[in-house]
Amino acid sequence: MARRPTTSFDKYFATQMKDAEFKREYESARREIDSVDAFVRALDARREAAGITKAALAERVGMSPEVVRRLFTASDPNPTLDTVVRLAVALDCNLGLEPRVAGRRTRKFAA
Repeated sequence: MARRPTTSFDKYFATQMKDAEFKREYESARREIDSVDAFVRALDARREAAGITKAALAERVGMSPEVVRRLFTASDPNPTLDTVVRLAVALDCNLGLEPRVAGRRTRKFAA
């Protein structure tokens, strides 16, 4: 696969990442975005494994089908905690918390 050419943004971003504070803030925000994205993808995978359509899931939680469809297809989902809990309960799942230790996951805590 051919490597894409370096853009002006790529150069600007590389320069910004040399600043320790910028890098720290960027990496923190990136972890948050990646965590939300992974969680939403896990909910969608659970929905598919259960054989539940997006429309049926939306009906179970009292949401419009468009809201659920957008959540599962958005490139940058940002659901509320209420939405996450309602979807998880409707999919017969528990929520969990996994602490990070130097970039590794450790044992899970059930919520």
